[in-house]
Amino acid sequence: MTLEEITAEMTKRVAEKGAIDGKTVKFDFGDDGQLAIDGVADPAVVSNDDGEADCTVIVDMDVFEAIAAGEENAQMAFMSGKLKVEGDMGIAMQLGSILG
Repeated sequence: MTLEEITAEMTKRVAEKGAIDGKTVKFDFGDDGQLAIDGVADPAVVSNDDGEADCTVIVDMDVFEAIAAGEENAQMAFMSGKLKVEGDMGIAMQLGSILG
């Protein structure tokens, strides 16, 4: 998937399931770009902005896709170093409701 396709899919998921209220989350895909979910905005906004976030998840795009598709477990990806979290780990733990 392209960054644009992932952004469109996450926009749909956030519209259906909501975001983490009052928090901002950024997925950093390295050279492939980033995806931000702004749960402060009402309604929540999904963008490709590279701003400050309460929680930043650093992950390769293919690993992110596998997690979002239910093909890879996010906790196992974290434990094996495929996924890193900067900032509020509690927010990262809540992302399953959006990704799953």
